[in-house]
This record gives sequence, structure tokens and C-alpha cells, in this order.
Amino acid sequence: MALKQHNLGTVVAFEFSRTIKKKGFAIATLAIPLLLILVFALVFASNASSKDSADAQKNAQFSFTYNDASGIILGPGAKAAGGTYTDNPEAAIAAVRDGSSAAYFQFPADPTKEPVKVYGADKGMFENGKYEAVAKQLLQASAQYAVGSPQLTAALTGKVQLDSQTFKDGQPAAGIGGVIPPLLFLVIFYISMILLSNLMLNSTLEEKENRVTEMILTTLNPTTLITGKIISLFMVGLVQIGVFLAPVGLAYLFFRDRLALPEMDLSSLVFEPGPMITGALLLLGGFTVFTGVLVAIGAIMPTAKEAGTIFGPLMAMMFIPFYTFSLVISNPGALIVQIFTYFPLTAPVTALLRNGFGTLNPGEAIIVIVELFVVGILILRLAVHLFRYGSIEYGRKLSIAGTFRRSELTAK
Repeated sequence: MALKQHNLGTVVAFEFSRTIKKKGFAIATLAIPLLLILVFALVFASNASSKDSADAQKNAQFSFTYNDASGIILGPGAKAAGGTYTDNPEAAIAAVRDGSSAAYFQFPADPTKEPVKVYGADKGMFENGKYEAVAKQLLQASAQYAVGSPQLTAALTGKVQLDSQTFKDGQPAAGIGGVIPPLLFLVIFYISMILLSNLMLNSTLEEKENRVTEMILTTLNPTTLITGKIISLFMVGLVQIGVFLAPVGLAYLFFRDRLALPEMDLSSLVFEPGPMITGALLLLGGFTVFTGVLVAIGAIMPTAKEAGTIFGPLMAMMFIPFYTFSLVISNPGALIVQIFTYFPLTAPVTALLRNGFGTLNPGEAIIVIVELFVVGILILRLAVHLFRYGSIEYGRKLSIAGTFRRSELTAK
């Protein structure tokens, strides 16, 4: 037992150090953070330039002419904004056309039934929006003055604050603050699989292609070898996730305002024990299933090129449940949602989605969790069996049935 534990530690240390020392791993791991830093730097510079440009536009008032058939627009307010009233629309439009006037606004008798016509000198796609903005501001300011009540104005324009509270089983419901924390397990699942799936697939293929597996298996138990590889891959994944998240965390802490990153109110998040525990178990179960499948594919296929034909469709299974996203939320009892909930390759994503939005009841959660761990462990045991007999199959795909016949003959 001590020897096996020693071998397991040796395998983990060797696989971990070998992976992180590869030039390809360093390039792939550092490429995204460096790209994020470059993007953040460009956004920082662009936002600074946009802010200066916006300030300049805000301070640079343009003159315009207007005509008001509705009687809503207040003359003093329009004049303060740079407007001049005109009774000659044709001349005003001609002045805009020849460039002698910046803009002309024509307010109809009933703005609720007819559009406000806006004419302006072309200043580019983004800056042209200022003409409509000024026309709307004139209407809103005049309407607010006519109403004469800030309360009525707020009610009419919808600028009121709402504080909602819903109840579930007689207790206040967590709302969106209770949905986000369980869904973080889905994000972790996707990140870990995207980062580690290729490494999982090649973990057994590499030794086969190098034709050193016979030598390795003379000193190591296949179970110990596969277990060590999986543990090392998990450690490598943690390193990659940490490296990827570092620039995002630093940008949020020190440059959030200049990068226009949304502010997060962590106090509104609710970490309910049930959904959080369920999410963690679904994450581990799903990771076990996909790890077992990928390692088994690597044990069967002779080369990474041939394994790639199965790798693509397998990864697509993780995204298929999103095609039924609306049903997952609104009608979890639908047949297609139930199939995706219990089919091993779609169960992790579907169940994590339902767990986050509160449509996965405790009974269903227990069934899915048990199913994922049982199926995952069985597939991992199959992967070990296939690796034992497939390690010497260099030129052709391994026959699963053939390995079991060979195992029976060996036992006899």
C-alpha cells in the first residue's frame, strides 16, 4: 500500500511538472491573460479618449432652428439650448443642407401621432445622435414644466424606484441574488472542461504515441497511473484558472471605472446551502463523467488525430442543453428537458441550469448526482481496463469487446 501511495505521488508530481514545463502549455496559458491585458489597455485608452470627446461635445453647444406646431416647446428653454424659432421650414431645411445651419427640428401638432422631424449636418454615425437627443430633451423639459409636479413627471416617465419581494414556501425568496451563486458551478464546469478536455484526451495518447506505455506499466498499476494523471490535470486546471482570472480581478479592483466594468453588489447574493451543495456535487459528478469518457477515448484511439473525430461531438454535448434554455426555465417537465436531465453527457449542464433557477427538486437532484458518480466511476474503471490492453495497440483502434475476451483468457 505504501508503495502504491508513493507511486501515485510520483505520477502526480511528474505529470504536473511535465505539463506546466511544456512551451505549448506556457504559451496557451499566458496567451489569454496577455490578450486580456492588451484589450483592457486599449479599452482604457479608448474610454479616456471617449470621455474627453464626450466632455468636448457636451461643452460645445450647437445652434439650431425649430418650428413648433404643438405649442409644447417653451421658447426661453429652446433659446437657452441654442435654438431659434422659424416660420419658414423650407428655408430652414435648405440652410441645413447647404451647411449654414447645424440642425432644424420640426415638432408636429400631435407628437404622439406624428414623428418629430430632425434635420442635421452629417457629423458621423455616432455624433449624429446628438440631434435626436436634443429634440427629445426639449420635449421632455417642456412637458415637465407644463405638468408642474416632479412626482407626476416621475410617474409618467417611469423614473420611479421599485422594491419587490416574493415568497416561496412561506419564506422570502432570494430572487436573482439566489440564482447567481449556484450558476457559478456551471461556469466553473465549462471553464474546467474547455481548459482541460484536450489534456484529458492526450493524457493516455501521449505515452501510446511515444510507445513507452509497456515500460511504464511494468512498474505502475494502470489504476494508479490514470488516477495520478487525473489529479495532476485537476491541479493544472487550477493553475490555468488562477492565471486567467488574475488580470480580470486586478482590472476590476484598480481600473473598474475607467474600463466601464459593471459594479457588483456582493451583499445581494444569497448562498443557500441546498442549491450550493447540489451544485458542487453536480460539478464533481459531471467532471468525473467527462474525464472518464475522454480518458477512455484516449485509450481506444491510436493517435490524437483519430481521437479528434470523437472529441468534437463529445464537447458539443455540453452545449446542446442551451438550445432548450427557455424550456429548462419555464417548463422543466417537458420531455426533452427530462431526457437532457438524465442523459449522462447532457445531465451536468442541464441539472446545473435547473439547480440555479430553482426547477430541480431534491428527488431529481439526488437521482442525477448518484447517476453521474456511478456512471463516471464505471467509465473510469473501463478507461483503466482499456488502457491496460490498449497500451500496445499503436496502429489501429482498440476493440472494446476484444479486450474483455482477452481479459477472460488471461484469467483462465
